[in-house]
Amino acid sequence: MTELLFVVEEDVEGGLTAKAVGPSIFTEADTVDQLRDNVRDAVLCHFDKPEDRPRIVRLHFTRDEVLAL
Repeated sequence: MTELLFVVEEDVEGGLTAKAVGPSIFTEADTVDQLRDNVRDAVLCHFDKPEDRPRIVRLHFTRDEVLAL
């Protein structure tokens, strides 16, 4: 695996959540900077062997907006 994608969303209770597409990796944080650190830590914990780790981690930020009509 050369790249791992995380879908990042705003949590309804505040903060951000990040869920990997594929491997079962999930983390959360209050700020974007904290989330980046938490994603790095989660990936390192999930992949024990350095050769199994992705070379790139991509964060895809999504945001829903609801409009009242």
